[in-house]
Amino acid sequence: MKNNNLLFILLFTTVFGFSQSYEFKTTIDLDASDVISQGSTGTCWSFSASSFFESEIMRLTGKQIDLSEMYSVRHTYSDKAWNYVMRQGKAQFSQGGLGHDVTNSMAENGIVPNSIYSGLKGGEEKHNHSKLADSLKTILNTYLKDTKNYTSNWKDDVSQVLDYYLGPDITSFNYEGVQYTPQSFLEMTKINPAAYVSITSFTHQPYYSNFILNIPDNFSNGRFYNVPLDDMINVINHALKNGFSIELDCDVSEKTFSSKHGIAVIPESESQDALLNVGPEKVITTDYRQQEFENYNTTDDHLMHITGMLVDQNGSIYYKVKNSWGSDSNRVARDGYIYMSEAYMRLKTISVMIHKDAVPQELQNKLF
Repeated sequence: MKNNNLLFILLFTTVFGFSQSYEFKTTIDLDASDVISQGSTGTCWSFSASSFFESEIMRLTGKQIDLSEMYSVRHTYSDKAWNYVMRQGKAQFSQGGLGHDVTNSMAENGIVPNSIYSGLKGGEEKHNHSKLADSLKTILNTYLKDTKNYTSNWKDDVSQVLDYYLGPDITSFNYEGVQYTPQSFLEMTKINPAAYVSITSFTHQPYYSNFILNIPDNFSNGRFYNVPLDDMINVINHALKNGFSIELDCDVSEKTFSSKHGIAVIPESESQDALLNVGPEKVITTDYRQQEFENYNTTDDHLMHITGMLVDQNGSIYYKVKNSWGSDSNRVARDGYIYMSEAYMRLKTISVMIHKDAVPQELQNKLF
């Protein structure tokens, strides 16, 4: 009888011992604005960057300001149109972009609060840019097809489409009883666009150099500082531990990235029920990361905002990542946040954007 009981215990442990539901303990939780939805748009780059800069404004001034995502989007569409025309249509023109497109827009055009420029027409509650993007591209392609006989000014036509779908541009406004221009509002927030850098980790460029990363949404030819993989992860950890949040550009195409479950992991085995139960993950090497990038398994398809760290019951590190797919509990878990494992971060991160001061001093000396 004792032997039978022992056998039962061994079988129970074998079958169920590794099926442990996730249990998380928060170790770092930085200030962040509420999760909102980007709607039916490809503008995660502006939503993530705006969220990031909202946290930066809290860090720098203590103020909570809801920034306009669509103000940066409007001006970036104009920049994309110029790039597309100057390259004679041999460039990508889409809704996508990167975090530095927001810093570029800030430097050139300033920023405004969402209450001043929501990008929604009267009665609209959800962003949808399918017609906007199609209309803009039609104008540009029509102009490029026959530039000599185009009967109007293509720049004016682009501006008129942006006015119609997003609203006229803003030159001055009143906020909390004070009159601002977009540039003076930027100055009030203490944000210095030049203080933010993008960091990546790939082997096809020298480490500790900066280079133009050839990914589809880098239409503006933004430059990235290249560091070893361990250094990139150390930058993220160092930033969070010192009160700096981070904007994240990563791939979310893995089956084990799930907003419905609020989890993103790289399980050791495909047979694992990794979205529900904690388990071993793959060891992510530099070579494996590079391979996945070069074979297009890792692409720049989504940007989010890292606001904290957690550990599971085994002591493994996860990152609290704010998404822009809303907080409807019927669609997403964890109030719209993703708990992303370190393995996922190592494999699927394209780049991070942070304040220069968030970079460890030893690495700053090598980069800047």
